[in-house]
Amino acid sequence: MATSISAERHLLGADFALIANSHHPALGALSTEDAVALARLLREHRDRLRGMVHANRRARRGKGEPRAAAGHDPALLRRKQVFAAALKRVNARIEALHGEARRAYHAAALKDALARKRAAGSHHPGGGDSAGAGMRAKSSGKRRTVKDPRSIGSISQAGRNAQARRDA
Repeated sequence: MATSISAERHLLGADFALIANSHHPALGALSTEDAVALARLLREHRDRLRGMVHANRRARRGKGEPRAAAGHDPALLRRKQVFAAALKRVNARIEALHGEARRAYHAAALKDALARKRAAGSHHPGGGDSAGAGMRAKSSGKRRTVKDPRSIGSISQAGRNAQARRDA
């Protein structure tokens, strides 16, 4: 469940200064080194609170070292959740920063590879002589019948004459 900044400030008190940079816009202004240092600090506080919650839970069950503060402390659990949420935000910012750097690195590597490929030239042999005027005709094995040029169209003319006789 998300916690508002005012609720975090009320819950943490003086420790709010530790997570103040984990909120936007301060988070967006952090450099990669600052974000990693903040994540380390938040992780230490979250782990310390997680250990305290775990020890209290064991003490309530009678398995751990009994302490005076072994009662159920929901505020301690909420404090741990606030630090965990802050760490999650900072980790997302670190991942975004690393993603930008990773994309820039890969884009440069791809451009370099393309330049090397274009400079290398083709390793395939040439296609040889081109066709020029096109393909040469291949002689057919079929028998060619030579028709008298004067008789071309005589069949269609005979059809027209026969139709004219039927119509008249």
